[in-house]
Amino acid sequence: MISLKPNGSLHPWRFRVVIGVLAICSALISWRIVELQVMDGGFLKNQGDKRSMRHTVIPAHRGLVTDRHGEPLAVSTPVLTLWANPSILINHEPRWNELAKALGTDPKTFAERLRANAGKEFIYLRRHMTPQDGATVTALKIPGVNSIEEYRRFYPTGEVAAHLVGFTNVDEAGQEGLELTYNDWLQGVPGKRQVLQDRRGRLIKDVQVVSNARPGNDLAMSIDLRLQYIAHRELREALKNFGAKAGSAVLVDIRTGEILAMANHPSYNPNNRANLKPDMMRNRALIDVFEPGSPIKTFTVTAALMSGRYQPTTVMDTRPGTMRVSTMTVRDHRNYGMLDLSGVIMKSSNVGSVKLALDIGAENIHNLLQQLGLGEYTGLGFPGESTGSLPSHRKWPLVETATLSYGYGISVTATQLVQAYAALANGGRRLPLSLLKVSEPSEGTQVIPEHISKQMLTMLRGVVDSEGGTGSRARVPGYQVGGKTGTVHKAINGGYAEDRYRSVFAGIAPISNPRFAAVVVIDEPSKGEYYGGLVAAPVFGEIMSGALRLLNVTPDDLPALQQVELPPLQPQEGSRG
Repeated sequence: MISLKPNGSLHPWRFRVVIGVLAICSALISWRIVELQVMDGGFLKNQGDKRSMRHTVIPAHRGLVTDRHGEPLAVSTPVLTLWANPSILINHEPRWNELAKALGTDPKTFAERLRANAGKEFIYLRRHMTPQDGATVTALKIPGVNSIEEYRRFYPTGEVAAHLVGFTNVDEAGQEGLELTYNDWLQGVPGKRQVLQDRRGRLIKDVQVVSNARPGNDLAMSIDLRLQYIAHRELREALKNFGAKAGSAVLVDIRTGEILAMANHPSYNPNNRANLKPDMMRNRALIDVFEPGSPIKTFTVTAALMSGRYQPTTVMDTRPGTMRVSTMTVRDHRNYGMLDLSGVIMKSSNVGSVKLALDIGAENIHNLLQQLGLGEYTGLGFPGESTGSLPSHRKWPLVETATLSYGYGISVTATQLVQAYAALANGGRRLPLSLLKVSEPSEGTQVIPEHISKQMLTMLRGVVDSEGGTGSRARVPGYQVGGKTGTVHKAINGGYAEDRYRSVFAGIAPISNPRFAAVVVIDEPSKGEYYGGLVAAPVFGEIMSGALRLLNVTPDDLPALQQVELPPLQPQEGSRG
């Protein structure tokens, strides 16, 4: 009889080996399970989260820029930015044309760009689309195409306030103007959101907000948008009418130092910078320097009065209308004969100004101009602002003394010049200028004695109101206006151009109780007239007229009311008394 036994009994050592191997494998598997689930569980979970958990940015909108009355000058609007993962989108070529059409892109160019970036995981498709247009593209649900929310800067006033406000780049960082100066103040702090995404970047779950976005701070400017529109319009019309190259206008509230309007031409539209040229971006009122010419005569006469050697009625002999100073001949427009100080200002006599300067010394004029802010920064903090040039000599040569007296040999900006006239109008007290709305005006610094500033205001009124004054076109009906015209030859290499001018007018209103100072500069008028009284003065008059009326300044030059005696009322027939 044959006995049947298990195969293992025939080879017991093989059986034990198999059992041993199985036991070892089971132990290793069990250990690995324990290691993965217990010992390395936290690490592996963290690694898994890293591959699926993401932190997305919550965009923060930039602060609002407004005029002094809250009218928006720069706002941030929500937009959609589309991006793609080329490593995914590259596998869906049949939908490329559809996507390119929705983006408004040439299909061939789009395909070439996508193939060139096939190894990347992120490229921008189109930035700053309107939410409606962006939603149209995302609704196509093309694999690898995603969107993110951002903000885009928009400037409601366009070119009217462009030089002041400036603009931002595509990432909303300030590039020009106050957008650059106050970038840290306006810029918000983005937030952070934790989300769960799949390997294709699609959102699975919005987990939590890690940190909230903090919007930027608002900025209230000093300008009055209504007056800014007027200055912009009048300056543009003057450039058109006189064929001028460029121009600037600045209007200041003398009681607070606030700049109510600052316009420049040529200008640009910050919302569309496709054809923007560098010279169009320049805020000429703060950056361009020029020899001011005759408006400096105001301060030459002021310095003469402050010296105590002269009175407004002091008479000077300007005959025969020319004067030799060292190697230079000083000329008046014509022979004005005997002039008092008011006549020197009203007739804009170079000879009279030079005689005053040679008598009192250039140091007195230089020191006054320096105290009024010429040759130094205005403190506005505007990027690229120029200081101009106010030369100083230990011993002033005769020629430099003469040219200083009538505004040659120095350079200023329009803003520096208006600051000097604002100080004269403010009882001789210089206030710091501001492009931001001022709540508490500074006390300022007394530069000119108050009684002398009043005497000068009377003289400046004569330039506009008197018969034969050079600034008659700056008149504003109902108001007393004073100012000084200037017509300056432009400097070129080796001297001055004979046929290129700057037309200037600097003035104050109303004279009886000053409120505003303004300066208008027209660069290279080429059609018709070029004198400051004919080109710049009318622009000043229109800007000042708008300011006085819009801000309800009481008229100080109305004709006396006539008393009209009315006949007594006669009772009508049949009526009862």
